[in-house]
Amino acid sequence: MNCAKNAPPSPNLTLNLGLKSRNTFGLAASAQRAFEITDPEQLPSLMSEISEKAWPWHVLGGGSNVILPPTLSGATLLMNIVGQEVTHQDEHNTYLTVGAGVNWHDLVAWTLEHELLGLENLALIPGTVGAAPIQNIGAYGVEIAQYIDSVQAFDTQTNAFVTLSNADCQFAYRDSDFKRNPHRYILTTLIFKLPKAWQARVQYADLANYFSEVNNQDPSAKEIFTAVCEIRSKKLPDPKVIGNAGSFFQNPIVSTEQCASLLKQFPNLVSYPDTAGMKKLAAGWLIDQCGFKGQRLGEVGVYEKQALVIVNHGNATAADILALAKQIQDAVQVKFGVSLDIEPNIL
Repeated sequence: MNCAKNAPPSPNLTLNLGLKSRNTFGLAASAQRAFEITDPEQLPSLMSEISEKAWPWHVLGGGSNVILPPTLSGATLLMNIVGQEVTHQDEHNTYLTVGAGVNWHDLVAWTLEHELLGLENLALIPGTVGAAPIQNIGAYGVEIAQYIDSVQAFDTQTNAFVTLSNADCQFAYRDSDFKRNPHRYILTTLIFKLPKAWQARVQYADLANYFSEVNNQDPSAKEIFTAVCEIRSKKLPDPKVIGNAGSFFQNPIVSTEQCASLLKQFPNLVSYPDTAGMKKLAAGWLIDQCGFKGQRLGEVGVYEKQALVIVNHGNATAADILALAKQIQDAVQVKFGVSLDIEPNIL
């Protein structure tokens, strides 16, 4: 039985906390009640209080993949659980345990500093570790699901901590069970499985072109990390300079038959192989062909270097962002007969 002195301190509570610096779109939002979570053990009593008072609630990490309303009512859980360590190894893998509040890019850099290879293709993706599996973040031919062994979380249905295997997470392209059931689990810790037998993944076009241009046919993990950072920096705006949430739309997946039909009409259509019988289309190319790249609608616009990115020019609201997104979706549907799904979570 735990003594009171061993119980974690209650989470810090701040009323009407401004969240402009805690969402990469830079939206002027505020949290009615913001609770800072620094220890998983703070969750049971807090979630009981939230349930008793019937407050709506949300979890907020780095705010890199959300569209916030002017006010988040009820309780907002600021996930600040930090720390990372190698917990064990076996013949083939090294297992790394990481707190949900750790900055994702900082973790990738840390793994390379400690010769833990595999995550380098996912460099410079904004946000926290706890948010990464929800969206199953991916870039340059790699998804985080490939390296997750398990996830520790608080199950709000059973009011108990659980460990979920990779299969339990039901990962799919930019998707997971956490995304489909957003109020079931609060992720606290991730366990990564990094293979000791590392293999470079540079088949993705941008990376392949990069290393072809520098005549490097056998890049190291650190060289891939550097390349990814350079490529992303050229394509995507820094949220500290201009508000954005990175890629705003998912690359749509269509049947090979639909892709073939589109290629007859649009010979320059950009597509990639997906699962059997399916093709992934480049959403940015579709949007560009509809004339949106570099366009501005009031306080929001489409980034001039990458049509997949919607940006906040200063004083945009969630409604402004969603209005532009709807225009883009409608135009792509009319021109190509393809639906675009929004990537960020709309709170």
